[in-house]
Amino acid sequence: MTLTPTGIDGLVVLEPKIFGDERGYFFESFSERDFAKAIGRVVHFVQDNESYSRKGVVRGLHFQRGEKAQAKLVRVIRGTVWDVAVDLREKSATYGRHYAVTLSGENRRQFFIPRGFAHGFAVLSDEALFQYKCDNYYAPEAEDGILWNDPTLSIEWPVEEGSVLLSEKDRHYGTFEQYQKRL
Repeated sequence: MTLTPTGIDGLVVLEPKIFGDERGYFFESFSERDFAKAIGRVVHFVQDNESYSRKGVVRGLHFQRGEKAQAKLVRVIRGTVWDVAVDLREKSATYGRHYAVTLSGENRRQFFIPRGFAHGFAVLSDEALFQYKCDNYYAPEAEDGILWNDPTLSIEWPVEEGSVLLSEKDRHYGTFEQYQKRL
């Protein structure tokens, strides 16, 4: 497994070692031992999620508050997404900064997002099958979000704003500034 730092503490991109031949390929998508060694700590994942989306869908920026916060290990099985994590850790030197990476079924990259980050993605291919592991269970009472195209965060999404497909919930999230006032 190759680990690529992002410049934001704890946030890393992982690339598995692929074994391929004329039959196809094989790789370990997850090994707790190797993952812990790569990131320097054990993360116990308790829930796996999967989403299917069409081109133009933007999901996010989502997070869970407080004790219900989730670390995530995300990857794309089929298709291509532009994946974004925003640092919401108030005492972090990179508070309010984001990092984005292209994840696809072809590059097989994985993105580890520690607790304390908002997360979202935009589907760039005709469709995408997205999987993620979480280290805490989903808790609707702790669910929160920030508007995907917030001007303060200055995320340069590689999609045309007028053609983005959003859920009703994602459409009504507040700005980063409004989030900060609620703290």
